[in-house]
Amino acid sequence: MAAKWSGGHSSSVLCLTVSAEGLVASGAERGELALWDGGGSPVAQLRLPQAEDVTSVVFSARRPSTLYTSHGESISVLDVRSLQEPLQRFHVNEEEINCLSVNDTDSFLAAADDSGAIKVVDLESKKVSRSLRHSNICSSVAFRPQRPQSLVSCGLDMQVMLWNLQKVRPLWSTNLQECERDEESPQSAGQFFNPPLAHSLSVASCGNIFSCGAQDGKVRLFRVTGARFERELEFQAHSLGVSQVLFMPEGYSLLSGGNDGKVLLWDVSSNIGKQQKSPAKSLHRRKAQAAACSRKDGKLNKAASNEHPGVVPKLSIEHGEKVNWLSCAEIKGSRRVLVADQSSSISAYPLPEP
Repeated sequence: MAAKWSGGHSSSVLCLTVSAEGLVASGAERGELALWDGGGSPVAQLRLPQAEDVTSVVFSARRPSTLYTSHGESISVLDVRSLQEPLQRFHVNEEEINCLSVNDTDSFLAAADDSGAIKVVDLESKKVSRSLRHSNICSSVAFRPQRPQSLVSCGLDMQVMLWNLQKVRPLWSTNLQECERDEESPQSAGQFFNPPLAHSLSVASCGNIFSCGAQDGKVRLFRVTGARFERELEFQAHSLGVSQVLFMPEGYSLLSGGNDGKVLLWDVSSNIGKQQKSPAKSLHRRKAQAAACSRKDGKLNKAASNEHPGVVPKLSIEHGEKVNWLSCAEIKGSRRVLVADQSSSISAYPLPEP
């Protein structure tokens, strides 16, 4: 049963994040920002300038009192110990920002926006160090843990990209729709009516496995190997688009939230483990995938496909509302998944122990 956190917002909650110290921050429409304690009580509130929707919030990995927030085309840097006027403000994006990510050394901040641009800000010089680009709306960007110069992104151009901050062009990219066309699965005919627009990314704590949720209801997992990545696992997760994916802090437990109103918990460790324990087979599969689904054409042949229709969720939550954002918090010694939806409250559901 969900506990409802209310009183912090009057508008739809759009984004969530949790600090290393357990403080929860949420952003909502009309510039509303709120901080919550572990018991679900609002402890501070702020309305950001111009009352623009707060679309992404992320805490600094090194300084848990520092919160980065995106609202409209701007990024505000706040001190949560005294939630008042922003300490700094960056206006480097030309269109509305959809997602922020800060690397684990707190040296770079990435902001993905509606123009397809990813502006990477050097937090020491406070200047844009890189401007990366998708050909359509960039919906999600994430730095890889333990690799402060490396990040992944996805967008409504159906592209998933791997970047290194030393280069302007992506190291590797895959077009999800091109990969689907050659699979000849029963869903292939429907791909053109329900294309795999990529909405959300999350990188596992190891830094080498990342997940992507798309409009076709599928969750795809990729493995980064050097300057490229390959598809590790794919499964149908939701009956409508996957709006959010989130790796839990440990291992390969993955949360997904969908437009079908469901929140699902998946344990993909056994699938990933199988790939690791069979290097010869994995090498053969990698070669097949590399030949079929390359940076040039993104196609994946049927033999190299890694779809697992039998993957079943470890936990299924009938939330009932379209999921805007997911986060995970440790509250009073037990784990909770926090869900933001179209309402002004946050739902907190208990999760099974790992």
